[in-house]
Amino acid sequence: MAQLRIFSYLPNPRIWKATIAARLNGVEVEVRGARPRELRDWLWDFEARPLSHGEREALAASVRVGKVGFKGGELIKTDAFLAAHPFGTVPAAFSPDGLIGIFESNSIMRTVARLGADRVPLYGRHAYEASRIDSFLDASLVFARDTQHYLLALGDENFPAHVHARAAEAFGVYIAGIEQALAPQHSFIVGEQLTLADICFVAELCLFSNERLRRPTLDRRSLAPILSDAWEKAWPRAGSHFRRLADHPAFAPDVGPYLQKLEKRPA
Repeated sequence: MAQLRIFSYLPNPRIWKATIAARLNGVEVEVRGARPRELRDWLWDFEARPLSHGEREALAASVRVGKVGFKGGELIKTDAFLAAHPFGTVPAAFSPDGLIGIFESNSIMRTVARLGADRVPLYGRHAYEASRIDSFLDASLVFARDTQHYLLALGDENFPAHVHARAAEAFGVYIAGIEQALAPQHSFIVGEQLTLADICFVAELCLFSNERLRRPTLDRRSLAPILSDAWEKAWPRAGSHFRRLADHPAFAPDVGPYLQKLEKRPA
């Protein structure tokens, strides 16, 4: 039995935080899920699975109104799911017995790190190092919040220009902090070995790369892409770090195919 089960829409770069950490420290993680539209016809539960039409009708009492990415949709969430995940969101992780829910991708990643801490100290070697890692993870939450708002807004060609401006500011602040942390010649964001801070950085930047799919919308609004082709020249340490980790054996199975697919899509 897996040490941690994750239910999520797929693909989702934020759950890579957990899967990458698991490859590094040997924790067994099981992932269940499907594309966002398909999850409307899934049972949201520890035993998440697709529902037949008859099952959906029988579970009508468990219908909940979706929020954020599933806004307005009718989702079948069990009482047990909501007991474990009071905010009712995905990604949703569970302990092996399904009783303890862990939500928010950084917390799910920390769970994997703690489960495999005796093998690889991804969460730092002492309290101070762990707290410094937490500092970067907390900073990523500000960036992630604006990222999610921005990427969802890009689905509307008439989205407010201030959403773009705020996302650009959030990206600039976040990436400048990473650039500084790697100065002058540090190999990793915290300390001298790979940690959760590095994993989170790569996952969040991969998610932000979805901006590429909406470049025609930006062009029509005369707005410049935030993650332009020149970003790695502006922040060379961060850019080099991202590319180096993307090729790392623990990262490549998730990151490689995803970025290749984005690059093949017309901008």
